[in-house]
Amino acid sequence: MDAIRSTPRRFFGGWSRRTAGAALACGLVAGGGVLLPTAPAGAEDGGTVQIRRTAYGIPHIVAEDFGGLGYGYGYAYAQDNVCLLAETVATVRGERSRFFGPRDGEAGSADGTAPGNGGPSGQEGPGEGPPYNLASDTYYSALRKDGTVRQLLRQKAPLGPSRDARELVAGYVDGFNRYLRDTGAAGLPDPQCKGKPWVRPVTQDDIWHILYDINGSSGAVPYAPAIGDAKPGQGGTDGTGSGGGGPARAEAAEGAPASNGWAVGREAMRPGAGNAMVLANPHLPWVGSSRFYQVQLTIPGSYDVAGAGLAGMPVVAIGHNERVAWAHTASDAQHATLYRLKLDPKDPARYLVDGRSERMRRTTVPVAVREADGSVRTVERTVYRSRFGAVLGLGWSKSTAYAVRDANASNLRSLDTWLAMGRASDLGELRSAQDRIQGIPWTYTQAADSGGTTYFTDSSAVPHLTDEQLKRCAVAGEEEALDGSTAACAWGSDPDALVPGVYGPAAQPKLTRGDFVANSNNGPRYTNPAAPLTGFPAVYDHGRLGPRAQLGLDMIAGRADGSDGLGAPGFDLGTLRASMLGNRVLSAEQGRADVVALCRERPRLRATDGSLVDVRKACAALGSWGGRAHPDRRGAALWTAFHELLLGQEESWAKVPYDPAEPLTTPRGIDVTRPVVGRTLADAVQMFAAEGLPADAPLGAVQRWAGIALPGCDGEQGCFNVMDAGPDSGTGSPVRGAFGTTFLMAVTLTDDGPRAATLLTYGQSANPRSPHYTDQTRLFARGRWVTERFTQEEILADPQLKVTTLRR
Repeated sequence: MDAIRSTPRRFFGGWSRRTAGAALACGLVAGGGVLLPTAPAGAEDGGTVQIRRTAYGIPHIVAEDFGGLGYGYGYAYAQDNVCLLAETVATVRGERSRFFGPRDGEAGSADGTAPGNGGPSGQEGPGEGPPYNLASDTYYSALRKDGTVRQLLRQKAPLGPSRDARELVAGYVDGFNRYLRDTGAAGLPDPQCKGKPWVRPVTQDDIWHILYDINGSSGAVPYAPAIGDAKPGQGGTDGTGSGGGGPARAEAAEGAPASNGWAVGREAMRPGAGNAMVLANPHLPWVGSSRFYQVQLTIPGSYDVAGAGLAGMPVVAIGHNERVAWAHTASDAQHATLYRLKLDPKDPARYLVDGRSERMRRTTVPVAVREADGSVRTVERTVYRSRFGAVLGLGWSKSTAYAVRDANASNLRSLDTWLAMGRASDLGELRSAQDRIQGIPWTYTQAADSGGTTYFTDSSAVPHLTDEQLKRCAVAGEEEALDGSTAACAWGSDPDALVPGVYGPAAQPKLTRGDFVANSNNGPRYTNPAAPLTGFPAVYDHGRLGPRAQLGLDMIAGRADGSDGLGAPGFDLGTLRASMLGNRVLSAEQGRADVVALCRERPRLRATDGSLVDVRKACAALGSWGGRAHPDRRGAALWTAFHELLLGQEESWAKVPYDPAEPLTTPRGIDVTRPVVGRTLADAVQMFAAEGLPADAPLGAVQRWAGIALPGCDGEQGCFNVMDAGPDSGTGSPVRGAFGTTFLMAVTLTDDGPRAATLLTYGQSANPRSPHYTDQTRLFARGRWVTERFTQEEILADPQLKVTTLRR
């Protein structure tokens, strides 16, 4: 019965859960700019900044220095996403309970005043269990009281931020606050926060805390509610425990960050198509502060980078300059470690290390809580920390507790790393920037330069745990927990690491190639199957290739020999774009024919509940479906639901099981002789009928954003273009979420500069009333892209150009 009860979350309810004066003057004349004179606090005249918006509202910021870039960026971002950043700031200030009540999360506040965008990194609170806001506020308030970010800010670069990074953040804050002054809370265009008390000026401290939080989003941050709700000896788990009673590895509420990233070199290019290419395809939540924002940042003559970053991130994190382009994908490495603590039998707030009792460090903070009647009361809450990191409420009994140690706990270096990458003129300089600053928090990098070379690395912050430690310290029967009762299981250090406890650049997986490097969140080993990476610590790689990674490598191989139907072998911008949005479904390619043969032979199949189900219409839909996850295709929705149910079965059903000798192609296929296959198909047909949907409903009937039919499917079905949405995603208050493809960038590096196409699938604005809320979603639905305007000549020639000139 479990199969039919576990309705795939993508359907029927939506998801639960990146000379200056002359140039400025030229743009002002060409664009008919509007002069808005003012100056930020503490500056008599900070210079002039231009925001040049091209088609689809994409801002190109031109300024004389980094402070000016930040100012223009902050102002432009506020124009599009003032509510999103304001709510994110409320989260990192630990003030969600004050404004939204203790139990707000994805469902919005108790009085409906919060848009429900969640906290940094796309967090959203659970609908049940401990009060999300109260636990979240406890975590963030304790972080501020401990002064972690302030201590990092006091350090000199590279451990602390450089002058350019500090000026960029200061300008961003001034620009955002300038917009609030110009507009006023009552005049905001977004009804989600218009006139709300939680929309307030931001501070530099707020932005640095957001950046710090982004860095921890693959480490301690997913555990924030469990850290904020921890109490000594409270016992048990909230349902997320592993088989041994401890907490399973946490993931963000809307799915773990994911991505596809390719860098294609000269050897894999079509003649005359350019020197190298990069494809960026991050997968993240469509609602919340993990939304990307596209921008170009230009200081004439010294800095010129286009791409995208997350909310509150005043820098391009995925993008390109004139000669270098790069993508990021979420690393498969551990970026945090769970430790099981052995508690002192005399006191559950003390723990034993090598037989000696140590007291947990406590940080007690006041948290303001809004009651149902609108009154506000203050409660005291405590966060507990051990030498192995913050203690979790999950599994804290009288004898055992769990702690999480984050490899990015001292990382405020990411902003400087991305600034330095943006300055790189070739891959040597990009690699040097990463190795010198060591600020990439939790992603792989795939990069290429105009010389035609590609580069892959996992330069993220990874705990220094040897292969021997991982084996010796593993807690029997528990998922990824290590023994915290002995100091011998603590992290080591590398001499070339800037901070203790992590691996240095010499240990990191790296690969340079002339043909390609590729990653779809698989480990480093098969970055290029012709040159498997080996010799790195086991903590960097946790498993075999998933179906999305297998499909990606097959797509590249099909371009290499021209067997993919896209013409002559080799990549150009057109074939790269077509490959990305071809919407192949690997599971269907490997198993659909067998399933169709089964249902044609047996037009009535027995479901899990014992009833016989007529599957003839479903069988006809699957038989005529071409195997692509296009929104208008009939059969795609049914296959996705069927395969997702099949993945949830405990019984084996793969036609060819996993074979370590064939890692690129196994497991594969569906063994229709297994009774579970027919039963699951019948369950899927029943599920559609229960929702009033015909078995041949097109994919776009169940997968939409603000009413727009969407392509793609889940990566576990073998989709490269990942999408997980419901029929009402993008609607409601709070807005119902989705997950999948976000910022698309396909860029060719040539001797004459870059040529690029981009697509921000949900548009520049999170405001449902903005024209830029769904304008690019409509392009995405049709498989179309936006031609990037990169040079100043291209920008100024855009027929939709709008220019705002600001004096700081």
